[in-house]
This record gives sequence, structure tokens and C-alpha cells, in this order.
Amino acid sequence: MREGMSADGEAVVAAVEAVAERIEAERDHLTQLDSAIGDADHGGNMARGWAEAVDAVADLDDPDPETVVKTVGKTLMSEVGGASGPLYGGSLAFAAAELDGGLDRESAVAFAETYLEKVQDRGDASVGDATMVDALVPAVHTFKKSVETDDLPAVEALAKAVDAAERGVAFTVPLRASKGRASYLGWRSVGHQDPGATSTLFIVEALLETAIAETGADVDPDLDATSPTIPDEDPEE
Repeated sequence: MREGMSADGEAVVAAVEAVAERIEAERDHLTQLDSAIGDADHGGNMARGWAEAVDAVADLDDPDPETVVKTVGKTLMSEVGGASGPLYGGSLAFAAAELDGGLDRESAVAFAETYLEKVQDRGDASVGDATMVDALVPAVHTFKKSVETDDLPAVEALAKAVDAAERGVAFTVPLRASKGRASYLGWRSVGHQDPGATSTLFIVEALLETAIAETGADVDPDLDATSPTIPDEDPEE
């Protein structure tokens, strides 16, 4: 542990580093997804923003979870172009206040809910619009239910959230995009996986990997969790 850093702060810094590494590894994949329905810049923008975020948190003298997340949010706002900067970064910076008392199951749920709320407010998007919200809503709802209703450990709840996000990403493929640049394509957007939903999944997966590494928990990373926010029927029917 770095001198002056709390255990919670160290864990959040490790999560930032894991997210940056995963996004960089998936840079080309995200670019390919975005080239089909957008500006082909999502991979590059996100990789650059998270790399800068790693450098920014490394410069903090006495990082706590709130400060780390707020720093990441502000960095993404300034370094990530297009709509992604405000959506990812601005929402993180706002939701960071939920971690003022430290990082535990309750504050993690509050943070996730506030982050989701701000993303939806800023992007004016709902489930079914073929955006990052289609992955984020089921992930957050599943995480909250797993903690508050099923009383699962946070790491296990996060594993279920990953599965829910995966389902959300798949849900975007048959949809006609109604928000963002992809919406300009009309019906030609059908059949394409949303890059924002995909990068959201990668972020949640990186958080899970970090949580398992930090806690040493014996958790099946492939826990099944069907979210009620994703309908069973085909969206086109």
C-alpha cells in the first residue's frame, strides 16, 4: 500500500488501473463497433481518457475513494471527446460524493444508482434506445437487488451485475438506435452492437476482476443473473 493511502483508496486506484488496461486492450474492438454506426472514435477516446485518469490518480497525495473517483470523472470530462466525456466523466464526478464515508456495500449501491441517474439525465436515454444505458440499467438494478434483497457479498453481487450487463449489450443488437449519432442511420443501425454499452460492460468486468483480486473472494465470475429490465421477447416483435 502506498504511504498515506487507505485500503479503500488503494482498491479504487487499482480498479482505475484495471479499467484503463482493459479499455486499452479493447481499443480496436470498440473502434470497429463505432465505425459501423458512429465516428469510429470511441475506442481511442476512451483509451486516452482512462490512461490520463491513471496518471491523474497517481499524482494524488492522500487518495480516498471519493477523491479518486472525482478525479477520474474530471479527467474523463476533459480528455474524452464527444458525448462520452460528460456521460462517463461528469456522471462519475457527481456520483463520487456517495463514497464520502468510504467504500462498502451500501455506498457502492448508492454510487451506482446515482451514476445511473446522472447518465440517464445527461443522455436523456432509456432502456431500448440502443445506448450504454441498455447495459448500465440491468447491471445497476441487479447489483442493488443482489445486495439489498438477496444479501449477497458485494463481489458476488458484482459478478451478477456483469452477467446482466452482458445481456444488456446483446439486447442492443436488434434495436434501432434512437439516441446519439447512431440514430441518424435509422433502420440501418439495426444489427449493430452499441459501442457505449460494450465499453460499459468492459468497465464492470474490470471492476469485478479487481474486486476478486483485492478481496481474495472465491467467486464464480460467470454467475447468472437475469435482469427484469431486459424483456424476454424480441424487441422487434
